[in-house]
Amino acid sequence: MQRVALKHIPLRTSSLPGWTPGIHRVLFGLFLVQFALVWSRLWLPWPLLGSAHWPDGLLVVLTTATLVASLSRQLPGQNVILASIIIAFIAGAVQSLGALTAIPFGPYVYTEHIGQQLFYPLPWAVPLMWIAIILASRGVARLTLRPWRKTQNYGFRLMGLTTLLVVLLDLGLEPFATRVKHYWFWNPTKLKLDWYTTPWVNFFGWAVTTLLILAFATPSLINKKPVPQSQPDYSPLVVWLLLTFLFATGAAMHHLWPAAGLISLGSLVVTVFAIRGARW
Repeated sequence: MQRVALKHIPLRTSSLPGWTPGIHRVLFGLFLVQFALVWSRLWLPWPLLGSAHWPDGLLVVLTTATLVASLSRQLPGQNVILASIIIAFIAGAVQSLGALTAIPFGPYVYTEHIGQQLFYPLPWAVPLMWIAIILASRGVARLTLRPWRKTQNYGFRLMGLTTLLVVLLDLGLEPFATRVKHYWFWNPTKLKLDWYTTPWVNFFGWAVTTLLILAFATPSLINKKPVPQSQPDYSPLVVWLLLTFLFATGAAMHHLWPAAGLISLGSLVVTVFAIRGARW
C-alpha cells in the first residue's frame, strides 16, 4: 500500500482568504452609504423617511458586519463568530440585568425608539451595538499599541486600552442616545452628578462589563498560528471615528456643546496616537 504524502495536500481554512477582502469592501461601502444617510438626517429632513427608525437599525447591522468582516481577514472565521457570540451573550445578559435591577449601570428604561425587543427587556440592537463598539475599540487599540506588540504585557495593555476606548465612545453615545434619539432615558438617582442625566456609575459599569467580555472573548481573538506581520488595518479606526463624528454632530445640533467638545477632543487624541502607532 502506497503512503500518501499529507504534507503536499493543501488544508482548507475557514477564513476564506480569497472571499473575505471582497466581502469586507462591499460591507464597508454599504456602511459608508448608510452612515451618510443617518448622519444627514440629523440636520436635513428626509420627507420620504419621516420618523422611520429602520435607517438607524440598518446602520447598527452594517457597522457590526463591517467590523466582523474586517477581523475575519486576520483570523479564522470560526474564531470571529465565537468571539462575537461571546460578546453578544455577556453584553445581552448584563444589559438585561441592568434594565431589570439598575445594576451595574444605574436605573434606565428603553423606549420604543430603539426598536423591537429580542426578549424582555432587551432590544435586539443592543448586543450588536456591543459587538461593534468592542471590535472597533479593540481594532483602534491594536493600531495604537502596534510598537509594543511583542512585549510581555501587550495582552493586558490591549485589554486596558480597549476598555478605555469603549468608555470614551460611550461618553459620546449617552447624550446622543438620550437627548438626540431618545433610545432610553435615565431615572433620577440620589447622586446629583451626572453626564446629561447619565449617572457616572454607568461608565464604571461599562468598563467592568468590557473587561469581563474581553476576559472570555480574547482567547478567540488570538491567532494561534504564527503569521508574518501584515499591514495595519485602519478600518476599525475609520468606523470608530465616524461613530464619534455622528455623536458629536447630534450633540452640536442640540446645543450640547460640552459633549460635542469632549467627543471631538477625544477623537483627535485617539487619531494621533493610533496613526502614530500604526506607522511605527
